[in-house]
Amino acid sequence: MRYLFLCILQTAAAMEPTVAPPGQVIPPQPRPSWSAIVLKDDDKPAFPEPPAGWDVRREDIPHGKLQMIEYDSKTVGARRKMNVYTPPGYSPEKKYPVLYLLHGIGGDETEWARYAQPEILLDNLIADGKAAPMIIVMPNGRAQKDDRPTGDIFKHIPAFLVFERDLLDDIIPAIESRYSVRKDREHRALAGLSMGGGQTMNIGFAHLDRFAWLGAFSSGPNARKSEELLPDPAAAQPLKLLWLSCGNRDGLIHVSQDLHAYMKSKNVPHVWHVTDHAHDAPEWKQALYWFVQQLAFAP
Repeated sequence: MRYLFLCILQTAAAMEPTVAPPGQVIPPQPRPSWSAIVLKDDDKPAFPEPPAGWDVRREDIPHGKLQMIEYDSKTVGARRKMNVYTPPGYSPEKKYPVLYLLHGIGGDETEWARYAQPEILLDNLIADGKAAPMIIVMPNGRAQKDDRPTGDIFKHIPAFLVFERDLLDDIIPAIESRYSVRKDREHRALAGLSMGGGQTMNIGFAHLDRFAWLGAFSSGPNARKSEELLPDPAAAQPLKLLWLSCGNRDGLIHVSQDLHAYMKSKNVPHVWHVTDHAHDAPEWKQALYWFVQQLAFAP
């Protein structure tokens, strides 16, 4: 799987056009993909390993609900699916913050549930008072009618670009019409793993009026160059949290390192969390565990 992912990223980067056809604009160029790992002095954990029992379902606490729902996507022209977690005791009498959580290049709306079981993590953290009750939305980031990760996987890469409109124009309105949520940017977070981490950076920085909390776990090379993401560092002031994390055995760590170095050089506050994991599910699971605890949503 890791080798396959390497080949996909390298091929996708190689296929990116460098000369625009007549009448078209060249899209932002991706970063280089898999590279030799060169660790820096500050590539260290910001948090310890999670405590014992952190990801074990506890029967003595209230549980939330994980449900697959459908919505109409005008962007895609189809009815699509997304996985939605509602916290224990969810009530339409309350207003909840929302975390939109994005998957990787080979995943879909089920990936986070398979890799990290966020319903267990959140149930435990909420019961212990370590995370705010929130709704987590896990959509399919491949915005096209054939949105399954099958066959020639990198032929679907353009659909990850289309997803920006699907998220902003279809997914968020669908969630806000169906669930009792707060609709301001201060109560809306965006995060993702690998390709989804790159999407988070691209979409989040382009729409800081919509998201106050951003988390990129092991960002893929689809993340725009830092100077394209944030040409004016002052624009990042409204951010409540910018989270960057990666494993030190990940051949894509240079993407996150570059993001971190740029934000540090521009004095943009952010979390930089480097573990001894690789480009793998254990890395993303512990990143989610610590990330949601930093979402200090106002009441």
